Amino acid sequence: MPAMAPSFDTLSEQDLHEEEEEIDFSDLKAQYEVRLEEGLDTFVVLDGLPIVGEDTRDKLVKYLLKKLNTVGHTSSDAVSMPFNEKKSSSEGFAIVEYETPEQAMSAVKHLHGTMLDKKHTLAVNKLTDIDRYGREGRIDEEYKPPHIEPFKEKEHLRWWLGDPNARDQFALYRGDKVGVYWNMKKDPPENVVDRPHWTQLFVQWSPHGTYLASIHPQGLQLWGGPSFSKQKQFPHPFVQLVEFSPGESYLTTWSARPVQVEEGQPVLTYEEDGKHIIVWDIVSGKPLRSFVAHEVTGQEADAAPKKKVQWPAFKWSADEKYVARMLPQQSISIYELPRMNLLDKTSVKIDGIMDFEWAPATPTREGVKQYEQLLCFWTPEIGSNPAKVGLMSVPSKEIVRTRNLFNVSDVKLHWQTQAAYVCVKVDRHSKSKKSMATNLEIFRVKEKGVPVEVVDSLKDTVINFAWEPKGDRFVLITTGEASAGAAVAPKTAVSFFAPEKVKGSGVGNFKLIRTIEKKTSNGIYWSPKGRFVVVATVHSQQSFDLDFWDLDFEGEKLESEKDLAANLQLMKSTEHYGITDVDWDPTGRYVVSSASVWTHSMENGWNIHTFSGTTLAEHPTEKFKQFIWRPRPLTLLSKEEQKQIRKNLREYSREFDEEDKYAVDIANTAVVEKRKRVLNEWLAWVRKEKELLEEERQALGIPEEGGEADRLKTAVTALDSKADAVVEEIVEEIIEETEEIIG
Repeated sequence: MPAMAPSFDTLSEQDLHEEEEEIDFSDLKAQYEVRLEEGLDTFVVLDGLPIVGEDTRDKLVKYLLKKLNTVGHTSSDAVSMPFNEKKSSSEGFAIVEYETPEQAMSAVKHLHGTMLDKKHTLAVNKLTDIDRYGREGRIDEEYKPPHIEPFKEKEHLRWWLGDPNARDQFALYRGDKVGVYWNMKKDPPENVVDRPHWTQLFVQWSPHGTYLASIHPQGLQLWGGPSFSKQKQFPHPFVQLVEFSPGESYLTTWSARPVQVEEGQPVLTYEEDGKHIIVWDIVSGKPLRSFVAHEVTGQEADAAPKKKVQWPAFKWSADEKYVARMLPQQSISIYELPRMNLLDKTSVKIDGIMDFEWAPATPTREGVKQYEQLLCFWTPEIGSNPAKVGLMSVPSKEIVRTRNLFNVSDVKLHWQTQAAYVCVKVDRHSKSKKSMATNLEIFRVKEKGVPVEVVDSLKDTVINFAWEPKGDRFVLITTGEASAGAAVAPKTAVSFFAPEKVKGSGVGNFKLIRTIEKKTSNGIYWSPKGRFVVVATVHSQQSFDLDFWDLDFEGEKLESEKDLAANLQLMKSTEHYGITDVDWDPTGRYVVSSASVWTHSMENGWNIHTFSGTTLAEHPTEKFKQFIWRPRPLTLLSKEEQKQIRKNLREYSREFDEEDKYAVDIANTAVVEKRKRVLNEWLAWVRKEKELLEEERQALGIPEEGGEADRLKTAVTALDSKADAVVEEIVEEIIEETEEIIG
């Protein structure tokens, strides 16, 4: 496939730098000409007004001002309402002057098409637009129907799901190239598309894998379909951060530079001018609303350094009906989609609020039948008031559960994927503030009254925590306190927790399965299907280990763990030098460990492993930056159908085993055929050389030597008659294995 340019429209990178060539912009200037010097950009024309006489003109103007002043500032003196020649009645329109061009733009955007009363609908346009598009010669006197382009079927955006071999795709960013590939297990990946300069910063898949996003100085670009053609573009100049909504309907972009809107910009308006954050509708490609970033608000040029960027700035509810933003230590603003209006026209004031998280799925609380979304938040200790964790129901904004906390240093909120639990990780300090420890406060969301279970058996500080996806087990990593002046970081411990077995369908209390001491691990990576988890040491200069664990091992279970809903087993430990990232594929069959040049420049590349830790292939890659699996959309199968598939899994796996065996046979046959072909080519060359030699011998009259020609002929005949080829296979067999403990 030919490489496509990464530019924002149809320009290539080369085109962008060819400044010497004279380009004719006259057509664009005519279309988007700016005539600010005339001072008419503050005027708007109101059409569709009722026809009134001189006696009721003032009454109509007064009524209009109520609407006009909702988007800006104007007065009765700034409203010009022309009357006909006889001065008996108005013409049905008025010209209004606002204080600024931004207010005029806001009036066009918000008042055009709104109802004045039951019989009249306002049409609001800029005076410069009416002059520009209504000037003589700009509009034909005779109506000509618009030309309708013939229907062209678009590319299927989820085409990759129809792959006969059910393979997964991934994006690979290395050097200045971005490629999309099929996963081929042990074999080299199969390329789908590979383009230079496809992005400036990074690439990102949308949550269901429909789009691949690329970042450019001109804005954000979405690509999709079998040819990865351009699907949508979002012109947010110098965009640096991107966040999709869970269902791919909306998109949030952030730039450190405030937007500068110029006259004639086809997508952005004066509403976006000076803003840092824009919320977009992906289908229409238009901005829904824009905001100034809190971390740069109210800061003077010579003030202290800017705060860390709060990202994601906007967090989405699971069903995309709400998006919320926090003003640190003051409030949460909840907006309704798609209008982006503030819920109940007011923010929720929460003094001291430090963080909040939406439930990642629509919750089902016992005894609650009405629709709701839940969000969890926490506030620190203020004066004599304790720290608090709260659960809020939206849209009612009712606080359904709170929990008081004491001696709190920090809090992290961890929702389980099905919103069955939220674990509040509380770092506590002693009264002397010399030692630290962690408590886990687990809110059981589905149970009546949302009871809270406390796990306070942890002596050290928890540095990482992760729930099992769609499950009720979790893994955490703790670390001791670093001693002053120590060159090596303190050792860590990995702890596995599972609920106790109870009668019925309930879930028992959470108990420790096992703790693995004296580790360096700092990362927890669950399989998206649960059960399997990789515990790794990433971003380290000394350790690079990956431990592959199974929490439902089918072998013998330890007596001490028989009452727990888990059977823990270490399947394999391996290493990947310089590892910075670990990524599971969407099916939970493969794991990729990678070392990115964004962190260090030593031995960059990526390795692919099975879920059980067997390394299938290593791919050292120069200037390797990013590896991301293409996500899959939610399954269309019902729970019963999924249950049936799991029940008959052995039958399906038999088919897959046969396919794998056939693929191996095909590969072996290909090797044999290649060897045959090479040998035949060699023998043909030898035969030809012998014939030339024989001709030369006869021409020189040299007597014939022993039967070399006959022997060659016999060898060729024997090879041709040989039906089968023998493939040699070396099998290693371990005769004896001895383990010796030294010292």
